[in-house]
Amino acid sequence: MAQLTTDAYSPKEIAGRIAAVAQSKGALDVFRLLVLAVLAGVFIGFGANFFTMVVHETGLALGLTKLIGGFVFSLGLILVVLAGAELFTGNMLMVMGFVDGAIGAPRLLRSWSLAYIGNFAGSLLLVVLVFWSRQWAINGAAVGAKALLIANAKVNLTFAEGFTRGILANALVCLAVWLCFGARSVTDKIHAIIFPITAFVAAGFEHSVANMYFVPLGIALKSDPSVLTAAEAMAGGTVDLAQLTWAGFVVRNLVPVTLGNMVGGGLLVGIVYWSIYLREFSFRSIGKLAGIAFRLVFFVNPRTLSPRKISANLSGLRAVAKKRKGSRPVPRDLTTLVDEDED
Repeated sequence: MAQLTTDAYSPKEIAGRIAAVAQSKGALDVFRLLVLAVLAGVFIGFGANFFTMVVHETGLALGLTKLIGGFVFSLGLILVVLAGAELFTGNMLMVMGFVDGAIGAPRLLRSWSLAYIGNFAGSLLLVVLVFWSRQWAINGAAVGAKALLIANAKVNLTFAEGFTRGILANALVCLAVWLCFGARSVTDKIHAIIFPITAFVAAGFEHSVANMYFVPLGIALKSDPSVLTAAEAMAGGTVDLAQLTWAGFVVRNLVPVTLGNMVGGGLLVGIVYWSIYLREFSFRSIGKLAGIAFRLVFFVNPRTLSPRKISANLSGLRAVAKKRKGSRPVPRDLTTLVDEDED
């Protein structure tokens, strides 16, 4: 009879569970995957909407305002994890299942692509509903003004700022998901989510799916005179909205932030933990593995952004990840120095 316990899963067990879940995620049919992805976009949008409402006029110091905002934004990932949804940024951890051989490159790319499309669709759906609800007109359009200023700040980041903030944001998001895989109860999962998500929001890092709600809402509101007037009063002067366009959103924010999210979640969390707990190979292999992973993001020639090229790089990623004879073993569990037999 299996022993019942309330203790959290160990890091080694978490790694194995994530690799196994990647296989089930990759097996989802297109309809279920898209619907779950749309839900994730809506859920993250709810967190972003909650954030905007709470922080638009707190009267508190900046740090406390950001702390409270990060806390309420946690609603988004809580809904994704507990209600069930497919979030592109969280699914970066599926790379653990890929390099472990549980899922192939085509299914991995299909899952990421459909999750991204569905997340965007869900975010835009919520933007339309919020816009029609006129919730943004609350408090003399101050809520809408705050939404406008948030969106405008995001499209005025440099590529480097958006990229690095994206790395940091999704490292924390994927760590929150990682911790959830170690939890055994709903309460544990909520607690595991709150601190990493609060940290990334309070620090001002960038999350691509959240921005799919924030920026389109700002674009929708920028032509409303009452919102613009309230925004100028809130900002203490004229607000330059020249970059707040769909082109500005995609080029100046969504692309760099998405690439950063991929590195932060897939490489800094997924590959790092996989290399510690699920495989044994040399430090030379680690270097080659990191090089291939970076090439998945840093394409010098845009023409190489083809499914065939990406699939080839992913195949190389898995090949390097395989165990090599004569390599120095790495303990699969850092709590012990005793090597374990491979399963």
